[in-house]
Amino acid sequence: MIIEKFLKPKTPKASGGPQGRRLQHSDRIIPLPPPPQAADTESQHVWGFEDTRFEINARGAVEMTGTRYSLSGQELPSLLPWMEGVIGLTIDPADIRTPKFPTKYPKPRPHAAFLRALKKKLGAEKISQDGALRLRHGHGHTQAEMYALKNGGLNRIPDAVVKPRSEEDLLALVSLAKKHNVCVVPFGGGTNVTEALKCPTSEARFIVSVDMKGMNKILWIDPVNHLACIEAGAVGRNIMAQLAEHGFTMGHEPDSVEFSTLGGWVATHASGMKKNKYGNIEDILVDVTVLTTEGKLERQGTNPRESVGLDPRKFILGSEGALGIITQAVVKIFPLPEVQAYDSILFHNFQAGVDFMYDMTRQGVVPASARLVDNLQFQFSQALKPAKEGLQKIKGVLEKGFVTKVKKYDPQEMVACTLVFEGSIEEVAYQQAHIDRLAKAHGGMKAGGENGQKGYELTFSIAYIRDFVMNHYIIAESFETSMPWSKAVALQDRVKARVYAEYAKRGLPGKPFVSCRLTQVYETGCCIYFYLAFYYKGVDNPSEVFAEIEHAAREEILKCGGSLSHHHGVGKLRASFLKEIMSKESMRFNQEAKAVMDPHHVFGVNNQGLSVMNENLQNDVHV
Repeated sequence: MIIEKFLKPKTPKASGGPQGRRLQHSDRIIPLPPPPQAADTESQHVWGFEDTRFEINARGAVEMTGTRYSLSGQELPSLLPWMEGVIGLTIDPADIRTPKFPTKYPKPRPHAAFLRALKKKLGAEKISQDGALRLRHGHGHTQAEMYALKNGGLNRIPDAVVKPRSEEDLLALVSLAKKHNVCVVPFGGGTNVTEALKCPTSEARFIVSVDMKGMNKILWIDPVNHLACIEAGAVGRNIMAQLAEHGFTMGHEPDSVEFSTLGGWVATHASGMKKNKYGNIEDILVDVTVLTTEGKLERQGTNPRESVGLDPRKFILGSEGALGIITQAVVKIFPLPEVQAYDSILFHNFQAGVDFMYDMTRQGVVPASARLVDNLQFQFSQALKPAKEGLQKIKGVLEKGFVTKVKKYDPQEMVACTLVFEGSIEEVAYQQAHIDRLAKAHGGMKAGGENGQKGYELTFSIAYIRDFVMNHYIIAESFETSMPWSKAVALQDRVKARVYAEYAKRGLPGKPFVSCRLTQVYETGCCIYFYLAFYYKGVDNPSEVFAEIEHAAREEILKCGGSLSHHHGVGKLRASFLKEIMSKESMRFNQEAKAVMDPHHVFGVNNQGLSVMNENLQNDVHV
């Protein structure tokens, strides 16, 4: 078991007398703005930081550059051979489809009157029509968008990028956009996988991308009531670092936490890896301020719970930029845990692992994070291990022999669960002891804290894999769902079977890679996260073929009783499925809410189909 102790900075006492007065008034902490970090330059083309990527070295092995992650600087000799075995084809390290990132960009559409008025209000330095910048603001990270970027570019991108520094800037922008019939798209970290930032070619209006990263401050921290007010453009990694300086954490760690923003978390109804302890974004969010074309949504007070009738702020969760621009939010914060501990458990098969996760939730002793990977993802994690030498190599052989020969774990069936415990020393110790007993009852075997920590941290480094393998003719994407416990195992079996059937029907080369992990648990069910990839050399229109197979997988998910999405959202990618999960009246309600809050359809470029009336509802909508 790996245990890390946190050294919590002393929180300032309230002024004016003894400690007892802390409950009568709170001195807010006003943090300094986050300093610019030159080394944290993000890539403008692919996922992640500019200094980090996977590549093939001179010895023909995969290696990760940079120094940020545990895999950085490590040679991974098993990765390519393992991938070849999974897809049933040979991968030539020298056979690279060199990316053709755009050097020319679609020209911005003219709108001299709007730009003239905007520059007068905001200043020219906050407005750009640079082609490369506009391109980055016109996409997220779906496979279709990344494939298009690597093969020539996008047909439609924003016509300008605006970088506001204050609510006053935004109020002026929204007012002018309404007056001049301009389309506005909020932009946070650009990490979405739903085509939420995609600019439709049918959109004839001038499109402005509003880059919120200039509004990135923690405005105040309330150490008594455990609240913080944070601007919407603040990036996850900076929020975590700044709160930690004052002894707190927000506890929200989505896979994209290094690059996504607070506003994006609220707009997409996000979930984090440690939601068991800290909650999903809706549990953490206390208040939110939103600018709409009809004015500002804001309220007085931040009380722990209210019953005040209909609350328009609640519509913002999951709104995906369709209703307005989130400017700031008040969120719960938590004292840094006294300790953090990692662990991992092996199970004989996926069913045993799911049964363990189910009983864990039923007994109410759930670590901050608990994630179960299926056999293929377990193999993947083993293939990502650096080469071992000397005693480490001998130790590895002995450990493998003990697991497979003595404990009788089948390498083609076994799965792994990674655990993160956070809390007081007593709380963590109690959870560990309980989980150990429960795991043994399900035939589980402890695999150690080091493996647990590496498994958890792999989440951040493997995000770089997709751009690497796409250059070697492998196209990939992830998608997720939630479902009741009673449907979990059958759903993942049926989705995998559907993918294999669709793949065979198209006569595609080799075999597809399709795997899953169970990532979030609830009393009533769980979230399962799928990964899909295939070799596309020689395949006509591979991105479109991939989209067809993913669409079929989503159809199967819905047939099995799964949700349309657990935390990725809808955007444009899944909008066509909404009519299958919502009644006509529910869809009309959303359309009318959109029409009231944004009657000119200024926001969102048709995310969730909310900017253009659904043809089936045209005759029923009356605004």
